[in-house]
Amino acid sequence: MPTVRQLLAEKSINAVYAVHPDQMVFEALEMMSSRRLGAVMVMENDRMIGIFSERDYARKGILEGRKAKSTPVTEVMTANVFVVTPDQGIEDCMKLMSEKHIRHLPVMENDRVIGLLSIGDIVTAMLHEQQNHIQNLEQYITGY
Repeated sequence: MPTVRQLLAEKSINAVYAVHPDQMVFEALEMMSSRRLGAVMVMENDRMIGIFSERDYARKGILEGRKAKSTPVTEVMTANVFVVTPDQGIEDCMKLMSEKHIRHLPVMENDRVIGLLSIGDIVTAMLHEQQNHIQNLEQYITGY
C-alpha cells in the first residue's frame, strides 16, 4: 500500500486551502463551495490551529442557531485535530478515520501542513491498490 507522501503526489489538487481564525464562517463556506472542498484548514500565519468542515458548521453552527455571516470560524472549528505524517501508510489513515469518525486528515511535516487528505482520497487509493493486486493475481494464475 502507498504512503501518504505518494498519495499526495498523485492528487490532482494538492494545495492547502486555509482561512484565518477571525474570518466569518460564511467566507469559509464560500471558499469551500467555489473549490468544491469539504474542509479547510484554520491557520494563523503558518501555524495550524484547527480545521473547519461542513460537518462542523452543521453541528456547531446551524443546529446551535449561529449565523454564518457573524460567527468567526474559531467558534465552530475543530481545534484538536488528528494528523498524519507523509511516511505513514494509507491503512493508518483509514484506521484513524474509522476509529475517530473523521473525514479529513491534515498531513504534517516539520510542524508544517503540507496537504489534506479526505476519506474519498483514502478509499480511492485503497480501491486502486486492490484492483492492482487482483490484476497481478489474475496474471499470475493465467500466466499472462
